[in-house]
Amino acid sequence: MSSYLCAIGTANPPHRIPQLQIADFMAGALQLDEGGTRKLRALYRVSGIGQRYTVLPDYGRANGRFEFFPNTPDLEPFPSVGQRMAEYRRHALPLSVQAAQDCLRQVPETTAASITHLITVSCTGMYAPGLDIELVAALGLPGHVQRTCVNFMGCYAAVNALKLADAFCRATPAARVLVVCTELCTLHFQKSTEEDHLVSNALFGDGSAAVLVQGRPRAAGPSLALTAFHCGLEPDGHADMAWHINNFGFEMTLSSYVPRMIQQGIGQLTARLLADLPVQLADIRAFAIHPGGRKILESIEQALGLTAHDNRFAYQVLRDYGNMSSATVLFVLRELLRTLAPADAGAPVLSFAFGPGLTLEAMLLTVAWGSEPSARKHILEHHAQAAEILPA
Repeated sequence: MSSYLCAIGTANPPHRIPQLQIADFMAGALQLDEGGTRKLRALYRVSGIGQRYTVLPDYGRANGRFEFFPNTPDLEPFPSVGQRMAEYRRHALPLSVQAAQDCLRQVPETTAASITHLITVSCTGMYAPGLDIELVAALGLPGHVQRTCVNFMGCYAAVNALKLADAFCRATPAARVLVVCTELCTLHFQKSTEEDHLVSNALFGDGSAAVLVQGRPRAAGPSLALTAFHCGLEPDGHADMAWHINNFGFEMTLSSYVPRMIQQGIGQLTARLLADLPVQLADIRAFAIHPGGRKILESIEQALGLTAHDNRFAYQVLRDYGNMSSATVLFVLRELLRTLAPADAGAPVLSFAFGPGLTLEAMLLTVAWGSEPSARKHILEHHAQAAEILPA
């Protein structure tokens, strides 16, 4: 028995702001002098990000025209957690609905009324009754849909949501699981010149991604069989990537050591993922890696012997959207899906995501094309060989 990722829908807020324009906002907000502004702009130039999306238009405006931040030179009084969560409640639902509708439009044979499970994912806001309940009404899902929330796990949370979806489908073959990852990272700008905050302010954007997972591939076009998962934990990185709630928003710790630690651990993570599968790293030509930052992507390439072309989908998403926390790896998978052809049926896809802990998540997916018998036979043969770790 297999489960299949059948469609990915995405959505972003209306405010698309060039990276260097955001740098100008940050320099003003931090009241940097000429030298500090020059260094900050250099950091933004080498980030690999061309633009980001945000629910807050302020990042593209000059002081005196802000809607969310105070129109004072130092942005005081700086917005509280409560004010930021009010913005999250206002924007998270419509963005999530857009992504979910985009997803379901791609699989006309699956209606909102047929969804059996809903999984919502977010680390940038929470409330109760929450986004999951609001989505039931907004999308017209059945009132008895089984709801699960994955909260505050960071950038790797989408992988955990897919693990849950896979388990639901294996337990109930007729299950149809809608996963919605929505992150409004830009609500949590920290007015600080500490290196961690400067880096996180330079990376994160807002977005939502929705995925349909079910026990059979879509009737036509590409699907991705969820073949295997593996989680690694690097305790030495416990303090180097963290996410804490403070008085003025959620504070990200992202030290300069993170790329090095990922580079040291990614080889072993990959080996353990593939150990009991009839797939070797040399067999894999398709990759969907969470673009936590340009240096992280380059470190993984060095560790696994990949090229920038192998990582092209991750670089594309980083350039066009920045890091959107949990939604980002799904944006990468969406770009990969768009390039697939019938000849790719049976091809393995390797995906990674990273987050607090330091947690390293890996998953192997396998391309299926439509529900044609030949494509299903190839996938089933692949899973049969891996039966020791993937019982039916």
